[in-house]
Order: sequence, then structure tokens, then C-alpha cells
Amino acid sequence: MANVWSGVTIDCLDPVRVARFWSALLGREPGPAQDGWVYLGERGDPQPRLVFQPVPEPPAGKVRIHLDVAVDDIEDGMRQVEALGGRATGERHDYDAGVVVVMADPEGHEFCLVQYYISP
Repeated sequence: MANVWSGVTIDCLDPVRVARFWSALLGREPGPAQDGWVYLGERGDPQPRLVFQPVPEPPAGKVRIHLDVAVDDIEDGMRQVEALGGRATGERHDYDAGVVVVMADPEGHEFCLVQYYISP
């Protein structure tokens, strides 16, 4: 039996608010979920689903795993994140292959916007 990546779970104080941000950013609709949780997508979708899990405590320290979101234009992507309630962290990395900007969602979960200059 092959192992299959089925999703990413994000701990949240307000799963509905955070899921709304990610739904708008990625164009993914909510799917079936258990009470208090929000799922974007369903098991078996071509893309792994995002799961927003309620927790009682705010994040403490840097999370060692994050999502990368590819965009056509880094400046437009940053404006979209900010319009949806996210923010820029001020961290940017420019490489020959593209640019990476570290952003945060409304609860401070960091993720990267990536604009690739070179096709795979």
C-alpha cells in the first residue's frame, strides 16, 4: 500500500476566520468537516485538503513547517494577502530562480509567497 499525503492541519483560535482567509487566497471551498473544524477540500481531492483545528492557546514560537503559495506576481500576491487580513513579515529572499516573501495569515501563521522566474 502506498502512503498518500492527504492534508495539512493548522491549529487556530478562530478556525472559521483563518479558513476564510485561506479559502479566498487559494480559491478552495469548504468541504465536510467535524463540528468546530473547517476543511478546505475533501479527502481524495487532487490537492491536499487544509484542515483548521480549534485550539485554546495562541501559537508560541516559530512553526517549523509552512505552506508555499506560488503567485504570478509577487507584489500583486502581497497586496492580495494584505487585503484578506494577512500581513508581510518583512522577510524577502531574491534568488536567480525567483523571489520568496514570508507572509502571515490573520492569526500569524507564516507562509511563503513564491514567484518563480524559471519554469520547471
